[in-house]
Amino acid sequence: MTEATATEAAAPKKPEPTRAGPFSALERMIALRYLLARRREAFISVISVISFLGIMLGVAALIIVMAVMNGFRAELLDRILGLNGHIIIQAIDRPLDDYEEVSARIAAVEGVKFAMPLVEGQTLASGAQGAGAGALARGLRPGDFRNLNAVADNIRQGSIDDFVNGEGVAIGTRMALNLGLAAGDTITLVSPEGDVTPLGVTPRVKSYAVAAVFEMGMSEYDASVIFMPLEEAQLYFNSEGTVQTIELFVDDPDSVDALKPKIEQAAARPLSIVDWRQRNVTFFSTLQVERNVMFMILTLIVIVAALNIVSGLFMLVKDKGHDIAILRTMGATRGAIMRIFIMTGLIVGLAGTFAGFLLGVLVSANISAIQHFFTWITGANVWDPTVRFLSEIPADMSFGETMAVLLMAVFLSFLATLFPAWRAASLDPVEALRYE
Repeated sequence: MTEATATEAAAPKKPEPTRAGPFSALERMIALRYLLARRREAFISVISVISFLGIMLGVAALIIVMAVMNGFRAELLDRILGLNGHIIIQAIDRPLDDYEEVSARIAAVEGVKFAMPLVEGQTLASGAQGAGAGALARGLRPGDFRNLNAVADNIRQGSIDDFVNGEGVAIGTRMALNLGLAAGDTITLVSPEGDVTPLGVTPRVKSYAVAAVFEMGMSEYDASVIFMPLEEAQLYFNSEGTVQTIELFVDDPDSVDALKPKIEQAAARPLSIVDWRQRNVTFFSTLQVERNVMFMILTLIVIVAALNIVSGLFMLVKDKGHDIAILRTMGATRGAIMRIFIMTGLIVGLAGTFAGFLLGVLVSANISAIQHFFTWITGANVWDPTVRFLSEIPADMSFGETMAVLLMAVFLSFLATLFPAWRAASLDPVEALRYE
């Protein structure tokens, strides 16, 4: 071994330079620097701000609208099923004159909360001042009235005990307001199905004391439903000893299909069984269609904001052509250049998505306060319950839907960066530096 060879062997070897990995600190630093506007790049920064605002507003609008639509569905379902049974039973071969026995047998079925025999009919209600309004009178047993939590827990005037003791009827707050009535006043009901006389059928007119005034929060029910004791309703509608329907309230409204065979077996007589989904299929289908359409329309806001990211990145690539060429000559790979511009666009998309998430959650959580604020500012009721059924704007955020909105916004932002980043990576350093 020669002296030179021995010297080389004895000398420590220099470590080979290591190449920075993907999304390294250097790439992140360059991406952030490209977002910081200098004087001649101010227009590009303006486009980035517009993209940020567009994504923020789009994500916030989607979250708020989805929360409100979910709140509408939940509130309407709660109100509708709080007054109407989950399963409605009607007689087929003969009247329901054995409703007490049938109700008792069905109420014993596992999964059924209670069975409510019901007599109902249309009537004209009028107050002491002569104002009149159409109404739906529903006769039910006193114990069943206590089980209707949506009504019994929302008595605004009078006492539920007065109704249970058969001392009058229960009406809604809007009916009381329209007819000028309060608890203790007298309401007059006129039914076209009256008494048969030699001169024909005469309307039946009868007055009742207002024992209680309830408020369900759904204007249609508060303005048109009257509750009567079952025996009084049977007399009033000429249905002594029978009922028209038996409404069942169950533990899980979504499991009504599994309960139907058990109910038929327990009834021990031919019956027609209809569940709440069949009765309200058009209503809830319309809500679902409206919800999906609103989602698609508001998604366009995010798409437009993503297109702003595309245009902003294209202008940035054109402005930074010299810098890209220098980086390439210094050893930066095409992949590194592509990742730099992907991160530049994604920073805008992620920041806009996060800001939109915070704004959407803030508005959804305080939507009732915002409603009252605008009512106070304008001096008018911006949410008329007589038109929109519910007295307040509901909001119910879903974790799954919120995550879907966030992931969609991030994905669209990522897609918007791919083509400009590919153009930047495809830039030829020789062409970019030829005239420098």
